[in-house]
Amino acid sequence: MRVIVLGGGVVGVTTAYQLQKDGHEVVLIERQPQVAAETSWGNAGMIAPGHSFVWSSPKAPMILLKSLVLKDQALRFRMSADPRLYSWSWLFLMECTAEKARRNTLLKHRLAAYSQGVLREVVADEQIDYDRNDRGILYFHRSQQALDKGVEHMKLLESDGQEIRLLDREGVVALDPSLASAREKIAGGIYCPTDETGDPAKFTRALAAKIAGRGGEIRTGTTITGIETSGDAVAQVRTDKGVFMGDAYVLALGSYSPLLAKTIGISLPIYPIKGYSLTIPVGNRPAPPTIASVDEHNLVAISRFGDRLRVTATAEFAGYDTSHRPADFAFMKGVTEELYPEGADYDRAEMWAGLRPMTPNNLPEFGQRRLRNLYLNTGHGHIGWTMSHGSARITADLIGGRRPAISMDGLLN
Repeated sequence: MRVIVLGGGVVGVTTAYQLQKDGHEVVLIERQPQVAAETSWGNAGMIAPGHSFVWSSPKAPMILLKSLVLKDQALRFRMSADPRLYSWSWLFLMECTAEKARRNTLLKHRLAAYSQGVLREVVADEQIDYDRNDRGILYFHRSQQALDKGVEHMKLLESDGQEIRLLDREGVVALDPSLASAREKIAGGIYCPTDETGDPAKFTRALAAKIAGRGGEIRTGTTITGIETSGDAVAQVRTDKGVFMGDAYVLALGSYSPLLAKTIGISLPIYPIKGYSLTIPVGNRPAPPTIASVDEHNLVAISRFGDRLRVTATAEFAGYDTSHRPADFAFMKGVTEELYPEGADYDRAEMWAGLRPMTPNNLPEFGQRRLRNLYLNTGHGHIGWTMSHGSARITADLIGGRRPAISMDGLLN
């Protein structure tokens, strides 16, 4: 078939790759001058099944309430005139029970673990360089009480096959000596040796080049202006560079998916949650991190991409606003510099803010809605890089009329 993929982030590009691998003719449409220029550019770069816990947990409502009056909260809620914020927030709160959080976390872990396996197949086949580090990810805590709770929390993922190792303070420093100067601030950590990291934008752009080299069309700088339907099917997609017609279409526009879907009568429970990140050159500093870590107390994630650090933190309910100011990054920069004082040239940090396409239950949207030739692959939230590869394979299987390799119970509406 000829398949039109709408969206050039990591989800759209991996989907185009899997479809092309199956023998389909693919056309990918992206409004930015290059692929992976928005959400896929500035995230933490973690392939982290070990961090599959959903945000919609019993703790979330109180965190959001506190964020109205306190600064430096991991989740920030800001009052808005956007009615969609409140309707989405209500759906989010409905998912914040212990039972639903457990169910959704296990579903998310199923997809994340499968996706990591698909990524490894792609890497083996394509030999892509994306500053990969497969030494695992360290999730550390600053108090023994928090560590004990973290270990108890992690048992849910361990029961689903996630490998974890408990490290004391000395074990943390032995794993990553660059944390030696922060030894007294760390009680211990949970190490997931099978988690990994890598630059998602570098990967996505290299994969897009592979697709184009095999005859696929990557139409960047092309803005979608509408979808035309005929009966129960999409007839064509309108853009500022002309119309595109195919046998099937994939909606992979991330945070912008619900805006386009609404025009054809499809309601998607996706809302943009703003995240912040810093990209910091290592320079000549002698002690950069050797593996990725998450400071669970401050919810600051730190990855190393070759000669750069990527630091991410904060989730802000701010609509489609991607503006930022230096004060937004002061906390995460301070935490990172405290942990790794000789880790990077902090004065040269590059600031970025982007949107995470969140669903209330933190699970992506798959399959068809109303239109028989339109397939959804969108709403991957804060670990889209982790879930993208498996989601792409699932979408290609659904389009090809095959049963996906993992159970879709709970994942396919």
